[in-house]
Amino acid sequence: MSYLGLDEKKTSNTVKELNVLLADFHLYYQKLRNYHWNVIGKNFFDLHEKFEELYDDAKIKVDEIAERILTLRYQPTSNLSEYLELSNLKESKSDISDSQMIKNLLEDHGTLLKQMRKVVEVAGKGDDEGTIDLIGGYIRELEKTSWMLDAWKMKTSDQHKPV
Repeated sequence: MSYLGLDEKKTSNTVKELNVLLADFHLYYQKLRNYHWNVIGKNFFDLHEKFEELYDDAKIKVDEIAERILTLRYQPTSNLSEYLELSNLKESKSDISDSQMIKNLLEDHGTLLKQMRKVVEVAGKGDDEGTIDLIGGYIRELEKTSWMLDAWKMKTSDQHKPV
């Protein structure tokens, strides 16, 4: 790994956290597929399309996280049973309301953001700017997506806090 100029011991700590994030994104991806297939009601068209957009994005991130692990010269976790063990997320039932789906996703976003920040922290200790840059972009994107989903569930009478 000398071509990257990274300390192998510190990098192994980053990879451990990246593998947890990889497992998290796999469960998140599958939850989005579940919701895409099973959403019903007056918000069907909007949410069906939004869930597809989100799972397409999650699929790309799964691949990018695995490729980052490979770039660091480690093997990414790739078994469903290991994902279920490693992940901070839990599976979801299919027969829930659209508002419960959004609530679940926002909770998952909080968990994903926590894990991404942990990856950034560990990568920082290893001077791994490549991982920090990759995950930093994910954090920004997920924060924006979370704001949008939260706005979806707000009532029109709800207001943002004044400055």
